[in-house]
Amino acid sequence: MVSRRQSGRAKASTPPAGAPTPLYGFQPPVGTPYSLEITTIEDFHTHHDDWPWNPPRPGRATFHYLILVTSGVLEHDVDHITRTVTPGQWLWVRPGHTQCWHPPGSAKGPFILFEPAVLQAETARLLTPVTAHDAPAVLTPHPDDAPWAERTALQLLDEHRALGRRPLDLHHALRRSLLEALLLRLAHRPDTTPPPPPAAAGDGRRATVYRRFLDALELHFRELHRVEDYACLLGCSVRTLTRAARVATGTGARQVIDERRLLEARRLLGHSGWTASSVATHLGFPDAANFGRYFRNHTGLTPAAYAAREVRQENSSSPDAGPGL
Repeated sequence: MVSRRQSGRAKASTPPAGAPTPLYGFQPPVGTPYSLEITTIEDFHTHHDDWPWNPPRPGRATFHYLILVTSGVLEHDVDHITRTVTPGQWLWVRPGHTQCWHPPGSAKGPFILFEPAVLQAETARLLTPVTAHDAPAVLTPHPDDAPWAERTALQLLDEHRALGRRPLDLHHALRRSLLEALLLRLAHRPDTTPPPPPAAAGDGRRATVYRRFLDALELHFRELHRVEDYACLLGCSVRTLTRAARVATGTGARQVIDERRLLEARRLLGHSGWTASSVATHLGFPDAANFGRYFRNHTGLTPAAYAAREVRQENSSSPDAGPGL
């Protein structure tokens, strides 16, 4: 199973706040073809009783985790927020998201792991609503779609386990077709915003550059902070990347990088109890003072003031909060 190979040390201690979050690549068991693995939640827990929940350790992956809960309850942290997934719901962890497993619970259901490259280009375009980094982590299919989605996931699991029953290319074509059909059904629920209409050729190329930029940013925003870094990584000019970002967002690539770093800072200061010094180290700032100036210039608040405001807001919304809080 992919996660055991990626775990490194089975009984390692929990990393201290500010330590780099490890990044895991897709490494399925030997013999698993074409960037796609399907198992079950219960098999995952059975085969990995020592990691990653003993003790819990956050990490990021370069591939998608897609889990359907058919019975029991699954708790899983995504971007430092605990998500509770109940029967009929799907958990989707995208590449680059910080995630952390909870100790094994009662949850059962199919567990699908796949790399973005397994999807055909046209399918990937249609899946934009659910593959975006800011898409919901927990999906609840439309009641008309839910039974179909569950059956398709189970068919995908059955085909994955049937390796050797059919020629390898046919086996993979069936797996990919089932996966794409499932994802498309999940992506286009009635409450999902439809994808934009096809763009002109030039805009289409810029959109591709921008999507690749977002993918690279999600994986590297902690250590790469300049537009030049991403242009080099993507094999394009700074001018091309800047134009692609401006067409997509109305702002430059520099602003997109800043917003991603600030989003991570807000998440850590607001929900995880990290200190400004730990966040500064985590996000690649020279020191806490440098991070403090950066955060204040972009938000109007110091890190400490922002964290205190988040605590006050959380306390005021608590059902146990008394009058006037």
